[in-house]
Amino acid sequence: MTRDQTRTALRDCKRIVVKIGSRALCSEGGRFAQVAQQVATLVRAGRKVVLVSSGAVALGRERLGLSERPKKVSLLQAAAATGQSLLMGAYEDAFEPLGIHVAQVLLTHDAVTDRDRYLHARQAIDELLKLGVVPIINENDTVSIDELRFGDNDQLAAMVCTLVGADLLVLLSDVVGILDAQEERISLVREVADIEHFIKPPEGDVGLGGMQSKVEAARRATLHGLPVVVGPAASSDFLGELMHGEDVGTLLLPHGSPLASRKHWIAYTLKPRGRIVVDAGACRALEQRNSSLLPAGIVSVTGSFKVGDAVSIVSESGQEVARGLARYSADEVSLLAGGHSQQIAERIGSHVGDEIVHRDDIVLTNKGA
Repeated sequence: MTRDQTRTALRDCKRIVVKIGSRALCSEGGRFAQVAQQVATLVRAGRKVVLVSSGAVALGRERLGLSERPKKVSLLQAAAATGQSLLMGAYEDAFEPLGIHVAQVLLTHDAVTDRDRYLHARQAIDELLKLGVVPIINENDTVSIDELRFGDNDQLAAMVCTLVGADLLVLLSDVVGILDAQEERISLVREVADIEHFIKPPEGDVGLGGMQSKVEAARRATLHGLPVVVGPAASSDFLGELMHGEDVGTLLLPHGSPLASRKHWIAYTLKPRGRIVVDAGACRALEQRNSSLLPAGIVSVTGSFKVGDAVSIVSESGQEVARGLARYSADEVSLLAGGHSQQIAERIGSHVGDEIVHRDDIVLTNKGA
């Protein structure tokens, strides 16, 4: 496809996740009305829109008179709790004149790592979309200590795309798109690796993200078969121009064959609870033959994972090869390491399968397979 044809194809996207960060949302006195107007236009055109919004900590920090983003976790949680109602109030005020209802959806990481809770969350969001409501999703920063320390809403937006079955992810930023070395906008990206050297670390302390985080979120989403667009929150009609096929923002194309929803969940939603180090032969079997992970190829184990937990499978050099769901606990895998599958019952007193991680539960993270 030519660039114009690729852009035109975005017109067919029906379910869209739009993410806006704190810095972009809170600039110029707040862009709530501007975002609401653009989202409302998409909804009236028959599209379903899910909004992933930062801003609670920034608004809470302002209300509490804090001069900088808190570093103390409890104070950060207090700012989030204070700001969350302000955030939703601002969105209510922005959407109500447009005749559109909004709904607050607060997610914690464990809500999407448990498969049953994941599916219930998806059903609830589906019902909101059927009712014409715009779900506004944020991490529950008041209780999500891990998310406050390590997460950000760019990564949440990529997870939400899988959760809601989106066919487009839009990341609104405070720049016109991803910029090259000459500070010129890059229109089209076929491989995320081609632009990584252009990315600068985040500046300021308003939010956690920055372009580096957006590119990582885009990489995850493109592996799921989704196009991703990074564009300016400052534009009053960016979403409209984008959906009409105009050359705005930076479009990142889907990479290869899309990962099935379940495998994307394993690779990019679950947090690995441990690491299984494997030898070169096991690496080749996983990467070249799509094999299961057997005891014989295991060198060592770290972590305290249980049966069914996600694990990171790494080479002896420390490079991650894959992620998957463990069929045995960390203690059991330690006892089985280097042995044959026929020895499983003898070594641990039980047998639930010859594989430590079955190939159906393995995703090659270094290739996106």
